[in-house]
Amino acid sequence: MTEDRNVYTIHEDRKMGVVQIADEVVAIIAGLAATEVEGVSSMAGNVTNELVSRLGMKNLSKGVKVTVAAQKVNVDLALNLSYGYSIPATSANVQERVKTAIENMTGLMVEEVNIRIAGVDMENAK
Repeated sequence: MTEDRNVYTIHEDRKMGVVQIADEVVAIIAGLAATEVEGVSSMAGNVTNELVSRLGMKNLSKGVKVTVAAQKVNVDLALNLSYGYSIPATSANVQERVKTAIENMTGLMVEEVNIRIAGVDMENAK
């Protein structure tokens, strides 16, 4: 089985086998967790939760870069925020939500969640 993506072993049991996870799966978890935070309009690339069913889960990894080394994860996110929300508060919420989601779902330890605000959605501006 050869693929163009990185795969990481997250569990190994000599009797039952090995559990591996692709870096893209970690990126999808991060993207989904980030877009669930109030104040986040979309990932940079205009993918929102409403579009996921039409576009597919892989598009949630747009705007997300994941690096895994020695069972530790570094995540870089590019986000568009909704107008009127505090950038520091919203970013802190995203960092915590992404960290918790990745650690709970994969067992990997998140070292950093770096956020770049790519834009502000003015659609709902008053």
